Amino acid sequence: MSQIAITHITSKDTRYQGVWDLREEVLRRPLGMSLKNEDLSKDHEDVVFIAEEEDKVIGCLMLHDTGNGIMQFRQMAVYDAWHGKGIGRQLMLAAEQYCVQQSYSSITLHARSVAMGFYKGLGYAAELCHCVLGDFCRHWSLGRHAGQEYG
Repeated sequence: MSQIAITHITSKDTRYQGVWDLREEVLRRPLGMSLKNEDLSKDHEDVVFIAEEEDKVIGCLMLHDTGNGIMQFRQMAVYDAWHGKGIGRQLMLAAEQYCVQQSYSSITLHARSVAMGFYKGLGYAAELCHCVLGDFCRHWSLGRHAGQEYG
């Protein structure tokens, strides 16, 4: 296995197309949806963390400043072939470190039920459950303090 590089980019970076492709395949297609039909205007405001292997984007996590010292993590995706290899954890750790360096006080995110174990393992606490995309896809709201130790 080649070295995995974690870095952050903006939507103006040429690698952003790889982020778009990943989000389309992993997050939208399984739900019968497409990014082509969505308002992506927020993307240009976001910091985008990517995991790359040999110049291919294999994971992504978008960070959106919601104000008042709160950063929202959104659009976390890793190609299926890379699940269980620590890519998501590396993206989360890098993004959390960025939040601490930028003096954010809290991190919030929404997650599908299937991802709850992953986020709880990183110290995120569920705040509420709401159904966003119909009964087949429940989403949870989670959060933690920026810089909080895992435990």
